[in-house]
Amino acid sequence: MNKELLEALDALEKEKEISKESLFEAIENSLIQACKNHFGKADNAKVTIDRETGDFRVYAEKTVVESKEDVEDPVLQIALVDALLIDKDAKVGDVIEIDIKSKEFGRIAATNAKNVILQKIREEERAVLFNQFYGKERDIVTGIVQRYVGRNISIDLGKADALLSENEQVKSEHLRPTDRVKVYIYEVKDTTKGPKILVSRTHPELVKKLFESEVTEVRDGIVEIKAIAREAGSRTKIAVWSHNPDVDPVGACVGMNGSRVNAVVDELRGEKIDIICWDENPGILIENALSPAKVVFVIADGDEKTAKVVVPDTQLSLAIGKEGQNARLAARLTGFKIDIKSETQAKDAPGFRLEDYYDEDEEYYEEEGYEEGEYAEGEYSEGEYSEEEYESVESADEEAFEASDEEVTEE
Repeated sequence: MNKELLEALDALEKEKEISKESLFEAIENSLIQACKNHFGKADNAKVTIDRETGDFRVYAEKTVVESKEDVEDPVLQIALVDALLIDKDAKVGDVIEIDIKSKEFGRIAATNAKNVILQKIREEERAVLFNQFYGKERDIVTGIVQRYVGRNISIDLGKADALLSENEQVKSEHLRPTDRVKVYIYEVKDTTKGPKILVSRTHPELVKKLFESEVTEVRDGIVEIKAIAREAGSRTKIAVWSHNPDVDPVGACVGMNGSRVNAVVDELRGEKIDIICWDENPGILIENALSPAKVVFVIADGDEKTAKVVVPDTQLSLAIGKEGQNARLAARLTGFKIDIKSETQAKDAPGFRLEDYYDEDEEYYEEEGYEEGEYAEGEYSEGEYSEEEYESVESADEEAFEASDEEVTEE
């Protein structure tokens, strides 16, 4: 029996990843529970199990009293005359160990012991699952679409199911049962029925983790994704920065012939991705964020987190984007409220003329050594990018943007 017990414990440990020690403790507790059911109490009952051989011993500790008339509780006490039959050196006041034959336990006691073991196995299984997926919180996993639960989707992650709620689904995606899909685990809850795993397809971190899996430089920390702005299913802008001056962050993320960024786009089912260079100068960062539109200049107020941007007349609709999307994502990416005007509109708009900021005291700037495009009472940048530089950034086809003459301001 001991050999079969050890083999069963080994199988449970391998299959359910439950430690053998936890199972031994469960058996010990079950035998103590059986003693309690059989004798009415088990305060003095002890169980020991040899972890190597599987041999176990159940015994009760009883205090030796003078005579049988002095025995007040036979479960806890034993008369000296009976104690001497067990231990010839026993004397009054000693505590001796008396073996209990587990075979004598009744059917109810045995059933209760079995239930204790099963309950412990279930608890340990839940704990193992919770720890396994809790360790994957804030990470991506691959799952299989199982079924629809109302408007939510159940995702099979192998050993557990995850819930993709309606709010975390991409509206333009139509997932079908058996579809393989990568999801972002944003929360794992411990419940009595097992871990409740909440996943997302809309979270911006999903894009970041996908780039980490595809781009070695991002995974190794050479290239850092500094900011992400996403409208799930439509477009994402990410700002990247290289800690190695010899590594082009945009080129590393795009990959040869766009292989790396295309792998991410395919996983996001066609979602467009713009990759721009991060810059500590807000003016330059905002100029980059508005690509593919060309910018004449940017005046950024770091304290107020506002920016005024002037673009060529022919680039206004492109800078604003379809339904304001380009400007909106740029504002989220940079954290600035962006006000965009064309060159024609800027001529009659106070604060949109570059001379309003440094022509009033030109001598001061000359003395301080400022040049055009550098920090001067609010940071600004003059756009001088060539067509070739813009082509290095993954961007939308200009035909995807609808013409608009409206001014867009993004909070």
